[in-house]
Amino acid sequence: MKHAGPQALDELGDLLVEIRNFEGLKEKKRGAFYRKSSGFLHFHEDPAGFFADLKIDDEYQRFRVSTASERKALVRRISSLMRAS
Repeated sequence: MKHAGPQALDELGDLLVEIRNFEGLKEKKRGAFYRKSSGFLHFHEDPAGFFADLKIDDEYQRFRVSTASERKALVRRISSLMRAS
């Protein structure tokens, strides 16, 4: 599975806008977010759809983000992680 390219990131544009609103996250490269100087979130594209790798407890977990409901679930998960620290 390859990292999301420019066209894939264009398709995820609304999701990226939401994620950029979280205080404490820095987008060092388009679609690659860092938290406290450590990788936190990045995206992949695959024939099966779009996926996000989100760091939870020092390990990346992969979430499908192809549909609006999957994207909302990811934003909720990020929000929960940001509140927990």
